[in-house]
Amino acid sequence: MPCTETFRGLLTDGEMEVVGRMPNSSNATLLVEITRGDESHRGVYKPLKGERPLWDFPPGLFRREVAAYELSRALGWCQVPITVVRDGRFGEGSVQLFVDFVPSEHYFSLHESRPDLHDDLRRMAVFDLIANNTDRKGGHVLLGDDGHVWGIDHGVCFSDEFKLRTVIWEFGGEEIPAPLLDDVTGLASSLPSAVTDLLSAEEVDAMADRIEWVLENGVFPVPGSRYEYPWPLL
Repeated sequence: MPCTETFRGLLTDGEMEVVGRMPNSSNATLLVEITRGDESHRGVYKPLKGERPLWDFPPGLFRREVAAYELSRALGWCQVPITVVRDGRFGEGSVQLFVDFVPSEHYFSLHESRPDLHDDLRRMAVFDLIANNTDRKGGHVLLGDDGHVWGIDHGVCFSDEFKLRTVIWEFGGEEIPAPLLDDVTGLASSLPSAVTDLLSAEEVDAMADRIEWVLENGVFPVPGSRYEYPWPLL
């Protein structure tokens, strides 16, 4: 499965060739082909040099992409494709394994027509709460060709100021399922260095506070205003 560590060697050490630019991206987001020996796979390369400056996040959004993968991994939730830091044609950036997906599907279509996937969407909602995702659009939820639900585009996560913006509000007010809380409990005592080394001390402290909130309250939050929805929704 693409979030597993079996692809790490390929992503970090393989020869990387830029194939083209991904459409509808505010920052440079490049489709690449990565090859190592007889092994080859596509990836998504986001170099620092292609980032547009933001007033509320420092340069280096690509590190947050990697932190999101490492957080998902630490939780035992295979929902972010494996993502690493490496150099490429345009310098240092993140490289994420490209997953083949169904283009017509997104969060809204999955929530409406696939109740069997609602637990996957609930898990993503908890992840976004802990990661403080400020931009979970419907199109950032993918249905893989293998039927697996993936979350992508995590460059604006982990702010030390709480400002969750997401389209996943349908579960608001519900109790968070016990198995998800059990997974989160494992992070309460210590966050892995693979995550914390990519963030500031203030961001790490804020994430610890969000984990504590999730465990103490045990419910999905509800939106307080329209500003807690991203735009555009897709």
